[in-house]
Amino acid sequence: MAAFVVAVCYFAFYKTRGISRQFYNKVTTIISRDPQLIEPFGVAVKEGQIYISDGESGTIMRFDAEGKLGVFAENLHTPSAIAFDKMGNLIVADSGSHTIKKIDASGAVSTVAGTEGRPGDVDGEALSAKFNAPIGIAVSADGTIAVADTYNDKIKLIRDGQVITLAGSTRGFADGAAAKFDTPCGVVFWNDGRILVADTENRRLRVIEGDGRVWTLAGSTEVGHDDGLLTEASFIRPTAIAIGNNAEIYIADNDSVRAVRGRNFPYVETISGTRRGFIDGVPHLAAFNRVSGLAVDGHQNLIAADSDNGAVRKFLTDEKNDPKAERKSAATPEKTDPAEFRVRQPPRWPYEPPATKRDIAGTLGEIRGEIVDENSQAWFHNGLDIAGGYGERTYFVRGEKVLHPAAVENFGTSRELIRMPSLGYIHIRLSRDKDDNLFAGSQFKFEFDADLKPVNMRIPRGVKFEAGDVIGTLNAMNHLHLIAGPGGDEMNALDALIFPGITDSIVPVIEKVTFFDENWLAIETNTTDKRTKLAGKTRIVVRAHDRMDGNSERRRLGVYRLGYQVLREDKTAAAETKWNISFDRNPDSDAVKFVYAKGSKSGATGETVFNYIVTNHIDGGQFSEDFLDVKLLVNGTYILRVFAADFFGNIATTDIFFEVTQ
Repeated sequence: MAAFVVAVCYFAFYKTRGISRQFYNKVTTIISRDPQLIEPFGVAVKEGQIYISDGESGTIMRFDAEGKLGVFAENLHTPSAIAFDKMGNLIVADSGSHTIKKIDASGAVSTVAGTEGRPGDVDGEALSAKFNAPIGIAVSADGTIAVADTYNDKIKLIRDGQVITLAGSTRGFADGAAAKFDTPCGVVFWNDGRILVADTENRRLRVIEGDGRVWTLAGSTEVGHDDGLLTEASFIRPTAIAIGNNAEIYIADNDSVRAVRGRNFPYVETISGTRRGFIDGVPHLAAFNRVSGLAVDGHQNLIAADSDNGAVRKFLTDEKNDPKAERKSAATPEKTDPAEFRVRQPPRWPYEPPATKRDIAGTLGEIRGEIVDENSQAWFHNGLDIAGGYGERTYFVRGEKVLHPAAVENFGTSRELIRMPSLGYIHIRLSRDKDDNLFAGSQFKFEFDADLKPVNMRIPRGVKFEAGDVIGTLNAMNHLHLIAGPGGDEMNALDALIFPGITDSIVPVIEKVTFFDENWLAIETNTTDKRTKLAGKTRIVVRAHDRMDGNSERRRLGVYRLGYQVLREDKTAAAETKWNISFDRNPDSDAVKFVYAKGSKSGATGETVFNYIVTNHIDGGQFSEDFLDVKLLVNGTYILRVFAADFFGNIATTDIFFEVTQ
């Protein structure tokens, strides 16, 4: 009943402002993996031109009406959200320098507020004030600048040369005059001077009245993509907001785009797909990878900065009004090249000494969880597990800048992690030892309880780490889970990184080969003459595992590639070898049950079993079901040769005779 009353109040609020529904019929890509644009974050539109901030390179790019991309301004630190003022100046939240910048029409950059390179939380005279990696920015019609002072958890105003705190205090959640926010990343002026806030880690949309009082517009305690009435909807991580020409509200929410717009009542609905990826076309099937910025152009098209795809995308109201969008469209971005990735850092292990070989405890593509039936929860292991000792220090293997606004997750759990742009590090006590003593001089920003015990932490956007800088210490998992590649494009770390001294002379082991028919009924293999009789479509399941030099006898690693070939009885080829399963890249999450058959299981403890369905095709994001169709063979005796290969070229084979009688 309470939710209904709130919805009625919001409905009355919206009815006075004419909110309606804008429909989009297509998503297209206008910029994709251009070498000039690495991490598109903020977007703004002026006179038919699109301006994009690049947090990695410290530039503002301009995409002109002719479809040409060029540098508009440079030499910023880590620019985030951008917005134009009434004079045509571009206002920038430069997170890495802790300042608010202004860029005039010529591209000249000046500081509006903040102290260069000095984070803090100080109001007052603009050029003496201090921010802490501000991410969100908005400009009102009268020139007032609203700032999401992200890691101070406050919303501030810049007006008449002064900085004041409008709302917010310590990190948390509270409405009213003593409001609290948690890592707010997006702001926009809305409805008679109110400010709408993307309260990122509270997963809500908040409203600040002119007197500083705060109320919650949408979102709940749940985390998800649930659409519905404002108080019933859930968000993942709202980061940016844009207001449409019909008063609808658009929200960049992790890997999707959401909207608040009118039905019978104001309603949160997802206008894109919700799966991470890179897909154009029908909006509700379109896939994104960390949407960070939104803007509406003069045709009511919605522009989205698709950060981890390195792309700028557009929701079209009518594709005919934007012919250059088709001309510039790219269906998918180029995948990261492992060879290019390898040269970005010197060879090293994530421990000291950096050249000392370590034990590999898990490889890309291994199953995690267990498959018992069609409802079983299982997933792919998306990195390389490198064994170490409890409490041992770990180190960055590459110099990188923090770009994700919430780069730290799962604090205090076994899956505590930090996600850098191209590498991820999991199972670590970040910047502290096994007893939770903090490392000195840390750029990690901790929060403490009443007993001064660390209970949470963040790393602001724009912080830079170098290869060899300490990350933290191993937790009770006793290994570092190292992810190679940006989110959604995870590569096999054995290919993408160089680990000094690593060797593998051990051939994989094929434990068992089993046949099933099209309906997953087992085919008898223990016949009198030891030859299996096959007819029709057949599935081949191979139980196999690998080890590497230095592994204990009990270690079971996943296999890198698997396939099979059909030979005639005289061992001449009846068909080409089919290397159907490859783990060069992490497969699509939906492919787990295309790779692994019933009985497959692996985890931190217990037995490890890899039952690979080698008749299916799996290679990165592509996967499909297939069979050995013996109807394509003439009657007779054949040999099925099964292959299991590791990354270093060691190949195991097993031959099984079978007869075709049809």
